[in-house]
Amino acid sequence: MRITTLLLLLTLLLTGGCSLLPDKIDETKDWSADRLYSEAKSALDEGDYENAIRFYELLEARFPFGRYAQQAQLEIIYAYYKYDESASAVAAADRFIKLHPRHPNVDYAYYMKGLANFNMGRGLIERYLPRDESQRDPGAARQSFQDFSDLVLRFPDSKYAADARQRMLFLRNNLAQYELNVADYYMRRGAYVAAANRARYVVENYPRTPATPDALAMLARAYRAMDMDDLAADALRVLKLNYPEHPALRAAAAR
Repeated sequence: MRITTLLLLLTLLLTGGCSLLPDKIDETKDWSADRLYSEAKSALDEGDYENAIRFYELLEARFPFGRYAQQAQLEIIYAYYKYDESASAVAAADRFIKLHPRHPNVDYAYYMKGLANFNMGRGLIERYLPRDESQRDPGAARQSFQDFSDLVLRFPDSKYAADARQRMLFLRNNLAQYELNVADYYMRRGAYVAAANRARYVVENYPRTPATPDALAMLARAYRAMDMDDLAADALRVLKLNYPEHPALRAAAAR
């Protein structure tokens, strides 16, 4: 009887004893704000973005009004961005801008928000293999353009403004090409009104982009397909005036 009791107790200890132990010891529970910030910054500098995010979040949760809180809120934007958490980076940037609109480094938050939206939706393969950017969903690109525009308008002398302007040019060209791709899709399916509307949108909203001459040519084709010869001639006239070497003009002259 005594042996049976001992075996029963041993079984209970082996099967249930583990539940009496803590799941995980939190090594940071006694860390000061200085220690948390130091560990977060070290992790960030070493490329350990997961731990950097963890330490920054702990720092803000435990010391929300401390002297490191603002800096943690700013640096976590970059940590999220590098960890491929673009949505979290955008949210963190928006939060910093709202809480600290007059902070001397708020221009950085605008810039990082633009970068995060610039890369929104890009997978690992897309970052290393070439891809036609104009084929992507333009929603994030439009938002990125707006973010960079906000930066340039509010902080024209910011050290990030020059890069923002270059990215805006790139985004504008891609957005124009996206609209032209949609116009071409409609054109190939015989939806000439929709094709004309998209092509005209490119001409009116994205002038002086690489897509503009092709948009004028497509506008002429769409009008001609709808027997709107006067409008087609107007589109070709504008095309000839601005892009006299465009192949669509030779094709039109051969008719």
